[in-house]
Amino acid sequence: MKVNMMHGAGGEVMGELLQTLTKFRNNNAGGIGLEAMDDGAVIPFSGTNLVFTTDSHIVRPIFFPGGDIGRISVCGTINDLAMMGGKPIALSCGMIIEEGFEIDDLAKIVASMDDALGEAGANLVTGDTKVMEKGALDGIVINTSGIGIAKNIVRDNGLVPGDVIIVSGTLGDHGIAIMAHREGFDLGEQIKSDVAPLWGMMEKVLDAGTIHAMKDPTRGGFASAINEMAKKSGVCVRIQEEKLPIRKSVRSAAGMLGIDPLEVANEGKVVMGVPLSSVDSILSALHSHKYGKDAAVVGSVTKGAHVIMETAIGGERFIEPPMGDPVPRVC
Repeated sequence: MKVNMMHGAGGEVMGELLQTLTKFRNNNAGGIGLEAMDDGAVIPFSGTNLVFTTDSHIVRPIFFPGGDIGRISVCGTINDLAMMGGKPIALSCGMIIEEGFEIDDLAKIVASMDDALGEAGANLVTGDTKVMEKGALDGIVINTSGIGIAKNIVRDNGLVPGDVIIVSGTLGDHGIAIMAHREGFDLGEQIKSDVAPLWGMMEKVLDAGTIHAMKDPTRGGFASAINEMAKKSGVCVRIQEEKLPIRKSVRSAAGMLGIDPLEVANEGKVVMGVPLSSVDSILSALHSHKYGKDAAVVGSVTKGAHVIMETAIGGERFIEPPMGDPVPRVC
């Protein structure tokens, strides 16, 4: 058996590969480590919770409606820190650049990274650059790692019966924007990526109420994220189809492409489980921020297992974890 594209797509197949890649005996520095398979690690240090994460980015096209590989490389790492409750402090950047890459394009990518860092209040403090011969890559690959500080750690496995499921905005925007662009659909500004650094929004949300669990629905989309949260927490999640915020343009484009918008990556959204007592305050905090204005309650947590969709026509079906992201090379 050999590695294929599905092994990097964030679904069940990738999970199988990770079972091989994560068999390190030395995988925990005294807090939350690799064994947890969360959005980041937590390292207790001098009475402080240090949050640490890393992410690599291979995007095609490098520039897409709403962003580029530079913005997504910074936002992806900042958002992983934020999902653990971590305020982003410092990032590193490793670039592998293909010979012949345009210097002007590289300058645009760096400027985009700097804008996202400024918005999140973080700094890029160290890095590394390598150049490979032409044909070895598809333009550029970027790795970013980040450290943050968290007053209170949030995990992806803390859902309990009685919790309410909230999503911070419309689903499917990023993956559908990239796929439509690849296929040559000229949709103007109707569909664009949601890629955004979420710490500013999440700082307000964390101060507003209690969050039992949260995760950003990147590779594999909402379907992958909510299944992982439910499985790790040992609960059943019931989702109401009519309450899922999906733009009409995204739903239409997904239909033309034969893709389920719940299975494609988002790069500026959060899925969270909160107790009923915190729903109003957290929704208010979300709605007060530009990245959370479309936030909505979409379901609830009960005893049991699986993720169940209550459909618009009154039926029920499982929301299965995807085998992989139907739109590869998106993040």
